[in-house]
Amino acid sequence: MKYLIKELMEEGILKTPSIIDAFEKVDRKDFVPEELKDRAYLNTPLPIGYGQTISQPLTVAFMLELLQPEKGNKILEVGSGSGWQTALLAHIVSVGGKIIAVELIPELMAFGRKNAAKYGFIKNKTVEFHSFNATKGMQEEAPFDRIISAASGHDLPIAWKEQLKVGGRIVAPVKDAINLLVKKGPPVGEAGEMEFEESIYPGFAFVPLISLNENIQL
Repeated sequence: MKYLIKELMEEGILKTPSIIDAFEKVDRKDFVPEELKDRAYLNTPLPIGYGQTISQPLTVAFMLELLQPEKGNKILEVGSGSGWQTALLAHIVSVGGKIIAVELIPELMAFGRKNAAKYGFIKNKTVEFHSFNATKGMQEEAPFDRIISAASGHDLPIAWKEQLKVGGRIVAPVKDAINLLVKKGPPVGEAGEMEFEESIYPGFAFVPLISLNENIQL
């Protein structure tokens, strides 16, 4: 893992000390299927079943650097998959912060929860796993300091924008580009329009944001 981290740092992808520390402490090998553990440190996405993947380390590092999670943050994570990014976020926010991890496929949610539990993040209540359609966010846990999605849609759900704190960040793929939105102020005017600073980073590939009817919480 240290060689992968060194490569990402040399390429200028990993830069923030707290994110680097999370990559060093949370081993990707603990979040891939047993038969793929010998490939865990390759800088490539790997299948985790159900048509989903654990994202390429470069992509995860790039998105976390845009997100800039901080100690004590409450973060909504959409598409938690095998739980690797969930655990990275949990390590960064530490006890006092909270990750609401949503995975639509119940079997993957259980897999991710089991993996995150290896690091004590379930026992110390830093992470909660849920399985439901997250396009409407999670109003009962809002507002969020950060929102991040690992799956690509045609647009960013309005609910995510509404449930984000002023000064908060959304990092999510739209089609083949990663979008960063920073909320600049509360809704204004009769239409209640929200002000965001937006940056777009093209050239990525993601699994699509899917929609099912499951609504399971653990």
